[in-house]
Amino acid sequence: MIIEEKQEISASPKRVWEGLNDPDTLRACLPGCEEFELIEPNKFLVVMQAKIGPVKARFKGEIDLADINPPYSYTITGSGKGGVAGFAKGVAKVSLRDIKKGAKTEMSYRIEVAVGGKLAQVGSRLVSGAAKKLAGQFFEKFGKQLTTT
Repeated sequence: MIIEEKQEISASPKRVWEGLNDPDTLRACLPGCEEFELIEPNKFLVVMQAKIGPVKARFKGEIDLADINPPYSYTITGSGKGGVAGFAKGVAKVSLRDIKKGAKTEMSYRIEVAVGGKLAQVGSRLVSGAAKKLAGQFFEKFGKQLTTT
């Protein structure tokens, strides 16, 4: 499954980059996130609750950052296991572009996700819809977080 989106964020690319690399900001903005901890440079431990259709699970996994070009782009690789619910793994390419002379940033991302177990059984449309909903909730909180801190 592939998800491609663009979001406008009312903050400079530098500020957006800082937020995207701050575990406390990400923990506060990711729906269902219980833990988001730096375990070594460019590697994070993530624990989160997610409900996709009839499947509800607690996922635990790791996220690695690569191809880092601050404050413009990086690649995120992650995987998580949710017990009997199955697993999810994916790669996201994220890029930031200055618009409005630093007053706003356009964030583009392309995510390739694979799921297995019960998650795969609920169907790709349901998983895709849930992923887009989670992304929307994240960006709403993220945008507010960056403009209030």
